[in-house]
Amino acid sequence: GQRPFSYLPTGYQSLCSANLPDPTILLPNNHFEALVYTGNGGTQSITGLQFQPDWLWIKERTDAESFNVLFDAIRGVTKAIYSNSATTENTGTALTSFDSGGFTLSLDTNQARSNDSGDSYVAWNWNAGGSTVTNNDGAISSQVRTNSTAGFSIVTYTGDGGNPSTVGHGLGVAADVVIVKNRSYAANWGIFHHKNTSAPETEIIYLNSNGGTNDRAVFNDTLPTSTVFSVKAFDEVNNINQNYVAYCFSEVAGYSKFGSYTGNGSTDGSFVFTGFRPAFILLKRTNTAASWVIHDDKRAGYNGDNDYLHPDNSQAESDGSSGTLDIVANGFKLRMTAGTHNGSGDTFIYLAFAEAPFKYARAR
Repeated sequence: GQRPFSYLPTGYQSLCSANLPDPTILLPNNHFEALVYTGNGGTQSITGLQFQPDWLWIKERTDAESFNVLFDAIRGVTKAIYSNSATTENTGTALTSFDSGGFTLSLDTNQARSNDSGDSYVAWNWNAGGSTVTNNDGAISSQVRTNSTAGFSIVTYTGDGGNPSTVGHGLGVAADVVIVKNRSYAANWGIFHHKNTSAPETEIIYLNSNGGTNDRAVFNDTLPTSTVFSVKAFDEVNNINQNYVAYCFSEVAGYSKFGSYTGNGSTDGSFVFTGFRPAFILLKRTNTAASWVIHDDKRAGYNGDNDYLHPDNSQAESDGSSGTLDIVANGFKLRMTAGTHNGSGDTFIYLAFAEAPFKYARAR
């Protein structure tokens, strides 16, 4: 190991990270990045991104405020929805612009507590490509903004009440995850995840609830194709004349992974291979009730003390000093025995996005 090999057969290479294949996405922070900031109670610009965000998700860390607030570039800066609530879309002025390297906030306590003076926040930001087009691949016409390189699209549409119907997602490959919210009517956030069960097309799980998987044909018992996802006449996805937004994802090797694992209830927990060092991990126990959990690489924490938040409730940031999970160069390893992360024999799904591909990841 201290000296190079003196002989390698033709067609072979030494085993080292430099000889790994180049990743599809060399710089993940061109497509996803978390930011932390402190509210000022007025107007402020949050900067530090390498892109203009198209999907923005903000959560207060300090207090048990009632908002996980989400904005996107298709619906516009004045329209907020909340991952911990079934409530309808809310109009206000909490967000005033998406900027070239971040976003600008004001103080609107009626819409979203995203800039209270002295409070700490985290903002998760995704790049959806920068332009919106009409998509007629499905029976329902949709407005779509797509970053095909990163496997992400934002979709808005109006339900036709079809039982079933289809909606174009613009990814060009089959969607692995579809997250849908009714903007017009108080309905649960419906999620299709391709690893939810052995027959994933029959299952739905709710982002705003700690409940387990539901065996309901909301997504028409049909897997997404390279062009569309399927919906039936349920409030969550396709009530007639109601407005919806969907966030759609397909895996990109070295950048995103949408998988599953089984917990073992031990501090020496399961290792989950992603192929990159994660910048963001969203996970959920599916076989029974437990809160959703979010970890990221920017909030206070290190291996042995990675703090976490819940997208389905209003709790403040939870202390990870007793051990939750380790973020490593090619995935994450569970360290918590509790059911939110690693219950013995429990099944979990997750969404993970990269800080760095394995070839270039450094130890944490």
